[in-house]
Amino acid sequence: MELGILPAKTKSLSLFFLITAIVLAAFNLRPAITSVGPLVGMIQEDVGLVHWSVGLLTSLPLIAFAIISPFVPKIASRLTNDRTLLLGLVVLLLGMGMRVFAVKFFLFSGTLFVGVGIAILNVILPVIVKDKFPGKVPLMTSVYSTSMGVTASLASGLSIPLASGLNLGWKSTLIIWGIPVVIAVVIWCYVLKYNKGDQTKLNRVIPSDHRIWRSSLAWQIALFMGFQSFLFYDIVAWLPAILNDKGVSMGTSGWLLSFTQFIGLPFSFIVPVMAGRFRSQQWIVIVLGLCSLAGFGGLWLDTSFPILILCIVLLGIGLGGSFPLALTFIAIRARDVKQAAELSGMSQSIGYVLAAAGPLFIGYLYDLTHLWNPPLITLMLVTILLIFFGVYAGRDRYVY
Repeated sequence: MELGILPAKTKSLSLFFLITAIVLAAFNLRPAITSVGPLVGMIQEDVGLVHWSVGLLTSLPLIAFAIISPFVPKIASRLTNDRTLLLGLVVLLLGMGMRVFAVKFFLFSGTLFVGVGIAILNVILPVIVKDKFPGKVPLMTSVYSTSMGVTASLASGLSIPLASGLNLGWKSTLIIWGIPVVIAVVIWCYVLKYNKGDQTKLNRVIPSDHRIWRSSLAWQIALFMGFQSFLFYDIVAWLPAILNDKGVSMGTSGWLLSFTQFIGLPFSFIVPVMAGRFRSQQWIVIVLGLCSLAGFGGLWLDTSFPILILCIVLLGIGLGGSFPLALTFIAIRARDVKQAAELSGMSQSIGYVLAAAGPLFIGYLYDLTHLWNPPLITLMLVTILLIFFGVYAGRDRYVY
């Protein structure tokens, strides 16, 4: 039954479970990845991995994101949006279960399944928000993007205390992060039960996915998504090393990376809400971009600790707001649910290609020069590109 024709009490209950289901799905978009980084040393020792295979282990999900994302709209055209999301959760849970076997084949296969499951969720969540809450897209985007940020930070911060402090080990710790996935699967099954009449399929609406790839606005949104992903994953990979090179201890550098993500959380909520209040979001792009540009510029020019802290704050604001803004663009620049699905698949595919390439390219620049200034200048140039494409994406227009 559709929400609009349900009795008031049942409608309120169904709406509550739908919002809860969306938040729970968002909870599971990052912990399966961010919980692994702190545990890599334990996993490497237990399974017997060489360093290049550790790098592959961390890159596999991003590669899966890039490959799978364009195909998600086709899956959703055969299923419903809700069923596609449930499929993503089940694949994610399967992958997380496979990883706990201390065998290389299951570890890498499970990681690949994790990437496929999250890729499906990444693409379909903005579509479901567009479909279920057409008048509340910015607010719902704020809610689920903030949920993503909170659990990503928790997973990276709590994995070592769980594994070492409580002596659970890496396998039990990864199992713990599977519990929210199980809960999300149960809640989505409930949502499907009360949404049997809502069988919206993406293939009822024109245009086709081939047309979206010829839209200049779609490319501007996709490149905005791509360059913000490039910058974010470079910060995650290299900020501690950059700070350490400037005299900050590695322990403090790691906490400052967490602080960067923490600073970004309020802006993950605020930016989409603000974006929904204006027909054009160009000024938001410029403000966020200038924060990131000033942050990278400060790291390049100054080594004093107060300036470094200011740079961390500015980067947290700029990058913390850019990702939810990209998600908001996907929803508000599409005319309908089908366009939103195609635009989401295109944007996230391009985005995660750049995300996977970013840390490798920045690391290569450092290997060539043995200095962090050339990588920082590169990140400033990429930020300028982010602003450029964001200004075009922020115009009050629709993709065609």
